[in-house]
Amino acid sequence: MRSSSDMRSPSESHAGERPLRLLFIGDVVGRAGRTALFAHLPELRKNWALDFVIVNGENAAGGFGVTEAICDEFLQAGADCVTSGNHVFDQREALVFIERQPRLLRPVNYPPGTPGRGANLYAARGKQILVINVQGRVFMEALDDPFAAIEREIGACPLGSGCDALVVDMHAETSSEKMAMGHFVDGRASLVVGTHTHAPTADHQILVHGTGYITDVGMTGDYDSVIGMEKEEPLRRFIRKTPGSRFEPAQGEATLCGVAVEIGADGLATKIAPLRLGGRLAQTWPEFWGKLSAG
Repeated sequence: MRSSSDMRSPSESHAGERPLRLLFIGDVVGRAGRTALFAHLPELRKNWALDFVIVNGENAAGGFGVTEAICDEFLQAGADCVTSGNHVFDQREALVFIERQPRLLRPVNYPPGTPGRGANLYAARGKQILVINVQGRVFMEALDDPFAAIEREIGACPLGSGCDALVVDMHAETSSEKMAMGHFVDGRASLVVGTHTHAPTADHQILVHGTGYITDVGMTGDYDSVIGMEKEEPLRRFIRKTPGSRFEPAQGEATLCGVAVEIGADGLATKIAPLRLGGRLAQTWPEFWGKLSAG
């Protein structure tokens, strides 16, 4: 079994070819999360010579959904693809603009006829990267079978022949469903990232057959909160069991949470490490990409 720092020697990849450097940034929550993303991403992209960046943006607009303007800002800041989840259509304009924005994905297992796309191919450094966004069903709205949907997408564009790298954003509530998806595609995907629960897990690893995996990458938001929301209303609902005012995103300094992955010539992960910058959480970054500069 591979460890999580340096999984395979360079001799196992094509000699002289630099691995693909990919960064996935977790669920951006409200203005605080957006501020952290805009403050860090351009510098990270430049300093680490990132080839591809994916951002989950489904909580970016006031905590619920994403607007076209915000999506455009993410792309301008250095994102190549914006994934989502169960809140993707909370901003009703998304039902329209998602059709003309191929870099915004919604879960692939929405019913046929849903606007937008759940998977797409993107070019980076002469390589083709397939990104698939899928939503779990345990304790969530019962969409179509996520495993069958992933099987169809991988079958249509397999790693190695159809694409050079393949990333799955598994937007799900339970750790078991996310872990099951990781093992389901192990060796057939470059990376499986769990999103939605807004708390980073410590299980980043490369699975037995070479797929990078983390159960939840964590949110990019204020952690002095209840999963990114101001504490008072969630606490009141838990204690009194009655609804009150609407949830509002917390506005303190956000922690940017992500996962950094290097992908070899065979399309499988060679290195994986978490990224946490700013805010309240302990700071960490992928040391295999070098020391962070000030700021």
